[in-house]
Amino acid sequence: MRIAKSLLIKPGENELYAIPAVALSLFCFAYSIRFGQVAILFYYALWLPLVAVNYRKVLGSYSRFIWLFAFAAFAFLSVFWSAVPSVSLRASIQYLTQVICALIAVRVLDVRTLTLGSVAGAAIVLLYSILFGYYEYDVLDGTYSFVGAFASKNQLGVYASLGIIFAFAAVFIYGERRLWMMASGVVGLMAAYCLLASQSATSVITTAAIVALLIGFRIVLMLSPQQRKLLVVGGGVAAVILVVAGVYLGAIDAVLGIFGKDSTLTGRTYLWQQGIAAAAQNPAIGIGYQAYWVQGFAEPERLWKEFFIASRAGFHFHNTYIETAVELGLIGVLILAVTIIATLWGHLRRLIEDVRNDESYVLFGITVLLLIRSFVEIDVLTPYNVGTFLLYFSAGKLVGARQRSAMAGLQRYQSAATVRS
Repeated sequence: MRIAKSLLIKPGENELYAIPAVALSLFCFAYSIRFGQVAILFYYALWLPLVAVNYRKVLGSYSRFIWLFAFAAFAFLSVFWSAVPSVSLRASIQYLTQVICALIAVRVLDVRTLTLGSVAGAAIVLLYSILFGYYEYDVLDGTYSFVGAFASKNQLGVYASLGIIFAFAAVFIYGERRLWMMASGVVGLMAAYCLLASQSATSVITTAAIVALLIGFRIVLMLSPQQRKLLVVGGGVAAVILVVAGVYLGAIDAVLGIFGKDSTLTGRTYLWQQGIAAAAQNPAIGIGYQAYWVQGFAEPERLWKEFFIASRAGFHFHNTYIETAVELGLIGVLILAVTIIATLWGHLRRLIEDVRNDESYVLFGITVLLLIRSFVEIDVLTPYNVGTFLLYFSAGKLVGARQRSAMAGLQRYQSAATVRS
């Protein structure tokens, strides 16, 4: 029996394969530490074999995607100056393959399919955590928090955040009804429960901010493109003023107090100081990708002890840019920051200038989520992480849109030339 290629690789016609593939990918990302190499190999098996179906369609031309490989390439080059070359080599290859899989997904998925697959994936991930999860005592703030089947409440929080955002997108952006509307409602409720039980201030605040942003854009999108630009610029300036005022007037401390946090963010400010001091020792190129948190090195051993990390693993500086500066220096920070900002700006521009663009509506919200979280987590810095997958998927869709626009412009030019001749 032969299966039509479109059922596997054609966006919009491959939902029977693509939705489960996205859902299972999220499960693999979430619990790769728990299930080990089996989960990672299964993830690769979902995407890499699609190249054999039609390599031209699935891979396409990567000439316009070169900039998306810049960070992975620099991470690989760090092997040559890494404090632990074997660790950097393995991790950089893993990161590169993660980028490749994300770009394969760009070719075979539309954003609606990604949204529905993510709703299904969040359902599986959160249900597994609810059934097999546990509460953990936080030595630093003296509270018990629900961490699900993860090692950290913040990891549970990011999947709960994505569950709410994608459920919102499925119903209010793509207008799903019946089965998917009910599924989105259930996922939203599970995600809200997990957010509240985890007491993750980062996840609750960022989720509320993104949902408010998406709702606000529904009003903005009712206006003409020119009016949108004025409103977005004005809203952006007002948001900056409010944030600055909130910092100086103590509003930030009041919000953190609701979650039992103080201005030190449960020791994160101290951790940031230590990271900045470590980055200053190799400011240009760092000490190598993932070559800092290695057992046997004096500084990470000291920090593990101070923060009661008995496993001596799975810890970081809780800031994407500080962590990158330590590992890959200011050059690495610049490359990663440009990737994030270019993706964010590109989708915002499409969202404002196009009459209707549901693709950028969803991906802009996801990119904003990753940007906000980047100041307190490292969601886009490691392989086999849902944040890394979504960042490069969002960036890849932006490049693909530019290619389609260029081709459409060329076709219009050729048509006009034919008419004139």
